[in-house]
Parts: sequence; structure tokens; C-alpha cells
Amino acid sequence: MIPMIRIPFLNKLNKRKTVSVVRLNGLIASGARGGISDSALAPIFEKAFRKGNPSAVAFIINSPGGSPVQSSLVGDRIKRLSEETEVPTIAFVEDVAASGGYWIASAANEIYADHASIIGSIGVISSGFGLQELLARYGVERRVYTAGKSKSMLDPFKKEKAEDVKRLKGILSQLHEVFINQVNGARAGKLSTEHDLFTGEIWLAAQAKELGLIDGIGHVVPVLKERFGEKTRFKEYSQKKSLSQRFGVNIAKDAISLVEEKAEFAKYGL
Repeated sequence: MIPMIRIPFLNKLNKRKTVSVVRLNGLIASGARGGISDSALAPIFEKAFRKGNPSAVAFIINSPGGSPVQSSLVGDRIKRLSEETEVPTIAFVEDVAASGGYWIASAANEIYADHASIIGSIGVISSGFGLQELLARYGVERRVYTAGKSKSMLDPFKKEKAEDVKRLKGILSQLHEVFINQVNGARAGKLSTEHDLFTGEIWLAAQAKELGLIDGIGHVVPVLKERFGEKTRFKEYSQKKSLSQRFGVNIAKDAISLVEEKAEFAKYGL
């Protein structure tokens, strides 16, 4: 019989907990426009949940929102992988988790934030411009031909129609209901019943905690070390930039994306 050899260093190493850390930063949108999208994050999430037997996966979130579809896809992926691997998830909010940013945060088992973090904006918005008078001023005639009476709904170069606005508001209400159901389901038993949380209002962390929108105030390293031990190891997973992004090939697209992102953050004074 071959005797087992015990190596003290490896024994100590095995006892140390590992936590995967994933940073989610920026506008939520598909393709190059967004810093957060399901297709870009899917392989990163797979590694974070399945590689190295992590004790938990922590998500550091800093997002003003964006696409409701991408928010739903990313949030559902977090919940699905957590259930499949039986690995708990904890979200940590930096500057802001608003609108779609909060949608994603609520997919985690717990949410923590800094005292100055902005939380909420559980609502849906659509905005645009009416440019029909601008065309008339410069003597420009726009010609549009469609098959289907609603194909040119809310055309910014035409006068706004009441039926188009009514149709859009109906769509927004349905999306809002989906958002509300997601938050109610994810935060079941935690949300305050004395305050309407779904008006699009925002709160700082202390009040958000009172309302049940988050679980506590704290930062990723101290919170996780308190829970899993001082020797806890952190393994970070992040998106890799493509060659074109590294060498500035898509300068115009990147500039537009940056302006859109800055505009969204600016709504919250950031």
C-alpha cells in the first residue's frame, strides 16, 4: 500500500475560498453600442461560474440602463447559471444601478451598494425629436412610401399622430409590467409595501435598503472576506477588446457609443 503524502502548502491552499468577480460597466445594448450585452458576456459568465469551483460569483455593476431585452437576457443567464451550478450570486453597485442596471442587479441573490450609489429608476422611457418644421423651413420635402398603415409610426419628420402616441404608450406599459414582475419575483418578501417603487424614482443606498431594493451597504472585498474568510481569493473575469477596438479602427462607432453612454450617465449626475 502506497502511503499518502500530505503537502501542507496545498492543504492550506485548498481550504481557501475563491470568489469569481465579473465587472459589468456601461450602457446595456447589443453589438458595439453597449458595454453590457448577453452575447459578449455569455462566455465570461460560463468561466466565472464553472471554472475553479468558486464559492460565489460577485458582479460589480455600474450601469444607467439601456436595452430591456439585453437586461432580461443577462439577468436570466445569471439566474440560470446560478441554479445549474448551485453557486450563489452577489451584486455590488458602484456609481449607479438604474433601470436596466437594476434589472440585472436584481437577478443576483443579494445586492450591496456604496452609501452614495444611485439605485432604482424602475420604469421605461422612449424619447425622440420632432423635425417636421425644420424641413419646412429649409424647403425640403421628404417622401415616404409604405405598405402597412403603421409602418412609419412616429416618423420624426412628420407631425405626431395621437394614435401613434397611444400605441407607443401601450407598448411602454407592457414593458414596464415585465420589469415590475421581474423585480417583484427576484426581491420577493424583501420589498416595502408602503411605497410605490415602480414610478421611475431613484434613491441613494440607505433609503434603497429601507425599501428592500438592496440588502446592505458595503464593498466587494470587505463583504466577501467577512463572509468567506480573510484568505479569500478573488478571480476576475472581464471582456477582452477586439483587435479593432485595441487599435482604434472603429473610432467613429466608438465615439458615438461613448456619447450615448455619457448621456445616459449624465441623467444621474455622473
